[in-house]
Amino acid sequence: MQTQPPIKRALISVSNKKGIVEFAVQLHSRNIEILASGGSARLLKTHHIPVTEIADYTGFPEILDGRVKTLHPKIHAGLLARRGIDDDTLQQHAINPIDLLVVNLYPFRETIQNPSVSLSTALENVDIGGPTLLRAAAKNYQHVTAVVDPDDYELVLQALQQHNAVPLELRLQLAQKVFAHTALYDTIIAHYLESHTTKETVLFPEIYHPAFKLQKILRYGENPHQLAAYYVDHPSKGTLANAVLLQGKPLSYNNLIDADCALHLVQALETHRAACVIVKHATPCGVAQAENAIKAYKNAYRCDSESAFGGIIAINHPLTEALASLILQQPFVEVLLAPAVLPDAQTRLHTKPNIRVLQYFPSTNKNAPLALHSISGGLLLQQPDTFSSSMQAMRVVTKRQPTTEEWRDLCFAWRVVKFVKSNAIVFAKNEMTLGIGGGQTSRVFAAKIAVLRAEFAELSLQQAAMASDAFFPFSDSIEFAAQHNIRAIVQPGGSKRDSEVIAAANAADIAMVFTGIRHFRH
Repeated sequence: MQTQPPIKRALISVSNKKGIVEFAVQLHSRNIEILASGGSARLLKTHHIPVTEIADYTGFPEILDGRVKTLHPKIHAGLLARRGIDDDTLQQHAINPIDLLVVNLYPFRETIQNPSVSLSTALENVDIGGPTLLRAAAKNYQHVTAVVDPDDYELVLQALQQHNAVPLELRLQLAQKVFAHTALYDTIIAHYLESHTTKETVLFPEIYHPAFKLQKILRYGENPHQLAAYYVDHPSKGTLANAVLLQGKPLSYNNLIDADCALHLVQALETHRAACVIVKHATPCGVAQAENAIKAYKNAYRCDSESAFGGIIAINHPLTEALASLILQQPFVEVLLAPAVLPDAQTRLHTKPNIRVLQYFPSTNKNAPLALHSISGGLLLQQPDTFSSSMQAMRVVTKRQPTTEEWRDLCFAWRVVKFVKSNAIVFAKNEMTLGIGGGQTSRVFAAKIAVLRAEFAELSLQQAAMASDAFFPFSDSIEFAAQHNIRAIVQPGGSKRDSEVIAAANAADIAMVFTGIRHFRH
């Protein structure tokens, strides 16, 4: 195994002081000379660790309130010098090589998480010297060990213990980590500054920099033969990344996809009404709103109790012991999401430790991030599918106006259909889904599946509402709905045959409203 000569000199300049004293003690015990910047040097001195301050080493003081301290030729030449090639140059200018660099950066990400932080304060937490040092050391990994993560201190010490040096393979691994870290750091800064630009906001920048950090390696992906990992962006309220796992095994790849759908849908429903969503294979199989969470759950479960087996359940009210007990009567529940879990409910859930229980924190932010979808060799970005589901945003196009109850069910069904894969049809009554048909190449066939689901659950469609995610290209779906006693329909409108569709609705005395908004979901 190829190694470098023993480490003789280290430079330490850290913002995060975790583990640095213990690390420096071990370096000193190996007779490694330590250089350090102001704050790091003071900390090490208080623990009686011999250290040379950067200003004393370079002969140039820190200036501009510490903005300039490590940006000096004696530092960067010591990091970039190639052993056996640049030795004469180092000797000519009285520069010593630096063999080990330990640096982590100003906490910019943590700083901007404070909603009241000013732009000037945020910019003061943009590290300049740190990334420059790291990039120099990582570029010269064949001769220098660059450490950016405190969790890697032990890895370096183990290497020194075993080899009296750091193997080349480990130096390369640490160098890669440095460039990934500085790339993420710069991306976070760029995203932050985009939100403060005075020019017209650019929705789709010329260069899009995703900034995702590894959260967890998953056991497998969509299928057991596929490897998978979970990355997060900026965990915020209302997102799955911000939820807390209260009990159960870590979520699987499919759990995460299904739970994300359930979480978004339950938050799209009215907050003043108790709501329950049951999702299977990223598609709602039962949704309901009611005056209390128990009734909402019962109604959602009735819609498709067969598919609810092994499903994901999300509610928008605190989980009580009574509801937890009712849910546990199901043969199998994968994941349960709630904004709060009361102590008695948590005790009850402990009797089924395999159920994954997540507490989420409802979103108050209306500015949702761009939606991402990967394709072969590329990435698709779009605005999130936000919309108004109120009756004020809809236009009645038939002779008959919807009744008050029909308006309620139309708005409810319109919220739900957005989360059903296209082509999508939802039947609902009394704020409860009766039948859901989705993922079909024919809209009328999606309607037929929704009817079959209602019949299988022994739920009557008499005087129910119907929602379609896109316009009806022909009147056949309207005629089919009339045969099953549907009394009100909500759809986007916009077909060349809208007049025929409206005429079919009028002939069946069905109230129909247009939204002007389509909800394709692929």
